[in-house]
Amino acid sequence: MNYSVIIPVYNSAEMLEELVSRLSAVFENLRSSYEIILIDDGSKDTSWKTIEQLKQKFPTTLKGVMLTRNFGQHNATICGMGLAVGEQIITIDDDLQFPPEEITKLLDCYKKTDADVVYGIPENKKHSPIRNIGSIYMKATSDDTRGGSSFRLMKNNICKQITENHQNNFMFIDTVVTWYTNSIETIPVNHVERKSGQSGYTFSKLTSLYFSILINYTAYPLKLMTYSGLFFSIITFLIGARFIFKKLVHNVPLGYTSIIVSILFSTSLILLCLGVIGQYLFKLYQLQNKKPPYSIQKLIK
Repeated sequence: MNYSVIIPVYNSAEMLEELVSRLSAVFENLRSSYEIILIDDGSKDTSWKTIEQLKQKFPTTLKGVMLTRNFGQHNATICGMGLAVGEQIITIDDDLQFPPEEITKLLDCYKKTDADVVYGIPENKKHSPIRNIGSIYMKATSDDTRGGSSFRLMKNNICKQITENHQNNFMFIDTVVTWYTNSIETIPVNHVERKSGQSGYTFSKLTSLYFSILINYTAYPLKLMTYSGLFFSIITFLIGARFIFKKLVHNVPLGYTSIIVSILFSTSLILLCLGVIGQYLFKLYQLQNKKPPYSIQKLIK
């Protein structure tokens, strides 16, 4: 069996040598042919220099890619998929929180089930509370309730369909995968503390990611606008009927405060709806401009 391991790299120079060495040991023990693809996603440290050094140490099994800037983990992974030649493609983070030795669990699950996609789901996540909350959110908005993970094994044909049919500027692999297959399995794996450095997912980046997923891959905002519009229309009608009744029966003058409150409330609701629609139009504008998901600056094979 021939395997390709894709690793998006961002400011992880200190961990790359250990990661590549441990990955190589895993596949040497399995006596399988493999390649390791490191994609430097706009790192600000010496990650690319480390990749070049590792290429000299592992000349036949390692590929290195430098992107022109930071495009995001999923876009960098899509870049790796386009270069991968393995029959099975494995993706793993660069921070060693998923031990490379856990790959054998993915392979065992695949051999038993012949699934198109196998996810390694952490038994006890060692992420920050914000990332854990984000994981719950992404599972709730996903088409597949089993959840996803950056530690996954996919058949090459699934990756080919994704890379050939999707060249959007924003990609979220775990959702796109469900469009092409329902043959998805999960297996519990170990998840350990990060050895050094900090995660590239800051609070602002996570917030931006979750919002992009909501706009790009769900219709929840539009549904919310529809239902809230219907709900508040009914409320407004009932309030209006109440004021008319009081005016006709009790001859009570309509108050200035009630009018101003009604106008401000309805105006703010309209502006909110226009803002949501504007976000969808902006995404369509980006698609029309064909903004690429990634751009390669250097490639070493």
